[in-house]
Amino acid sequence: MSDDPIIHPVRLSRKALERHFDGFVTSLRKATPETRGTYTRALREFVRWFPADGSFRFRIADVRKYKRHLEVRKKLSAVSVSTYLTAFRRFCDHLVHRGVLKDNPGKYVGGNSRPTSHSRDYLMPDDVRAVMSAVVPDGLRGARDHAMILLMLRCALSEIELVRADCGDILGDGESARLMVQGKGRTSKDEAVILPGDVREALLRYLAARGRTVPGDPLFASEGNRTRGQRMTTRGIRDRVNLGLTAAGVKGGSARRISPFSLRHTAALLMAQEGASAEDIRQRLRLGSNATAALYLQYKNSNDAQQPTSEKEDHGALPVQHD
Repeated sequence: MSDDPIIHPVRLSRKALERHFDGFVTSLRKATPETRGTYTRALREFVRWFPADGSFRFRIADVRKYKRHLEVRKKLSAVSVSTYLTAFRRFCDHLVHRGVLKDNPGKYVGGNSRPTSHSRDYLMPDDVRAVMSAVVPDGLRGARDHAMILLMLRCALSEIELVRADCGDILGDGESARLMVQGKGRTSKDEAVILPGDVREALLRYLAARGRTVPGDPLFASEGNRTRGQRMTTRGIRDRVNLGLTAAGVKGGSARRISPFSLRHTAALLMAQEGASAEDIRQRLRLGSNATAALYLQYKNSNDAQQPTSEKEDHGALPVQHD
């Protein structure tokens, strides 16, 4: 575009780019594993595309061309495109710091706007009851999966918060029982989540089935033959939750976009239905801003406008308790 600032073009060979990519990954060693993994995975797409394009010179027009590749050829979502461009900007910052570039062309090409709705559907009250009936707390796996799903539905825990939880993170007893959590992008367990009675009982039932544990043991351990006792991964948790959703008959087909995130999504919507404010939801879900939390209020208001009075009065089972 004519109003773009002039960026001095820089030509790099494929080997030079890969060498700088390795240096960039090394520079992320102090970042959280999630941040390092996200930037590395996102930037690998640029490293793959760079030699195929053949004419990239780190000009603003080149960055726009890469963005179109992400949108048109890769068909990435708006959120994913923004993530990939953020990784590219960070990489260019690294190249500026190394003296390879004089200016960062990525900062002149914006990402995509924040979505105005959530990308996953939520569970209706009958769905919630079906899931809790399908995931029976029998045996070690059943007790574990039951406790995980309750934490997601009742306390709005995310997959990464479940992965990072240790046995020693459960503090207090009775009404004061709480779980210390380390959310996405956090470097410490600096948030306390109140554990409702049924959630605390489910956790104690699972831990009793496991037998002796020490505070540093993972709260949710794998039961696979080769990984037994090791900390569950996000993929492992996702697979187990998906298994429960499928068994309950609420997952499958293209009509509804149900995923493990739908449980956390549902917890926030139940809070909105009970009169929680955007700030209440932001704090409970440990979100970065009220803008995302406000989307749940929009969902709630939209549903209220469409539901008959009798349905508005019945928000179903499993309400989320407020602190």
